[in-house]
Amino acid sequence: MQPTTPEPHSAAGKAVWPTVAVPGKPGHHAPEAAPVADDRAPDPIPADQPAEEAVPDPEPTTYGSELLNELRAQIARFVILPSPEALDAVTLWVAATHLQPAWQHAPRLAVVGPAKRCGKSRLLDVLTETVHEPMLTINTTPAAVFRSITTDEPPTLLVDEADTIFGTPKMAEKNEEMRGLLNAGHQRNRYVTRVVGNDHTPHKFATFAMAALAGIGDLPDTIMDRSVVIRMRRRAEGEHVKPFRSRRDIPALHDLRDRIAAWARPLLDEAADLEPEMPVEDRAADTWEPLVIVADLAAGPWPRLVRAACAQMVTDEAQAEEDHPSGARILADIRRVFVAQREVDSLSTDELLHHLRQDPESPWAEWGRSGLSPRDLGSMLRDFGIKSGNVRLADGTQRKGYTRNKFLDAWRRYCPTVHPVYAEPARSEG
Repeated sequence: MQPTTPEPHSAAGKAVWPTVAVPGKPGHHAPEAAPVADDRAPDPIPADQPAEEAVPDPEPTTYGSELLNELRAQIARFVILPSPEALDAVTLWVAATHLQPAWQHAPRLAVVGPAKRCGKSRLLDVLTETVHEPMLTINTTPAAVFRSITTDEPPTLLVDEADTIFGTPKMAEKNEEMRGLLNAGHQRNRYVTRVVGNDHTPHKFATFAMAALAGIGDLPDTIMDRSVVIRMRRRAEGEHVKPFRSRRDIPALHDLRDRIAAWARPLLDEAADLEPEMPVEDRAADTWEPLVIVADLAAGPWPRLVRAACAQMVTDEAQAEEDHPSGARILADIRRVFVAQREVDSLSTDELLHHLRQDPESPWAEWGRSGLSPRDLGSMLRDFGIKSGNVRLADGTQRKGYTRNKFLDAWRRYCPTVHPVYAEPARSEG
């Protein structure tokens, strides 16, 4: 039998994070209480901050916090996650699968690594035994997948070796329908229409379902952008995990899964109504919101932990996107070139390529057969709406190149932290 929710006994104080709703008590909030034991203590109070403003973690409002602690410990027995924040995120993602009818967005869990033997498949083994209605999609056609998704109780899709589906452009093109299904299923009420029966009657199939995908290397950008990204690593010497044995370990994981479901299901309506304050915006907020709501419902240290994990992991992914050659890396490096050239009005294509190839830490000198070419550069920048043209240089000559003002909007949008872009460009003399 599920323990009952304790009644609040005092008003909430001023919290660092948003106040936490008490399950079953709309409009009520968790009381101020002593912190629940956790591996990581809250951030220390600055010396110039009054002590009375510090608020400890909310008291657990149900035994949900205890269940999340138990789930986190079980995951850590079998897999070493890259960070405590990643372990918290995986724990909350698993719990969120048991409340899928409440969510507007179904976050993907992208479990990626640079090589084999990073623990990706082992993590999927544990997820299979703890998520709601797991559906392994090995050698499963997209038609079979969307015919298995129901509107009221969607399964949790689990895709191992996703690099065999999306690893090369040819593979990705062959599996474009699966990618479209995974993209559409991130948001509720996105359907695919197919004709069925002998009379070819059009029929709408639901796509909304949470999904975990594991593979070597990054997944397609459109999937990564809808994912909580877990970047796995090989275990180092001295790092040990418990071997996963189905006969021994599955019963305990199923018992935990069932207890999490029993705790979560009565909270479904309340979870659907909550709109938590988020530390991120836009699609990242859509993706992380179910995890934050689960943490707020459980209370204890989890509201603090999830927001710290969200802020850190979203920032890390933004940096990874900036560093990726096929993403915003080219914009960031061009930004650095213009700064080094004292914000000139324009640069010829040849001069810009010369400076890009000179950076020993960039990939441009070894890009292709003989370094980044004008054609490659034009192709990359075309995705951002930037094209070359005739430009006037400082010596008065005209050549093919790029003007600084064409980059301003893209710099502000895709690499705002590299250098400010509001400074007036240098004017050539004469």
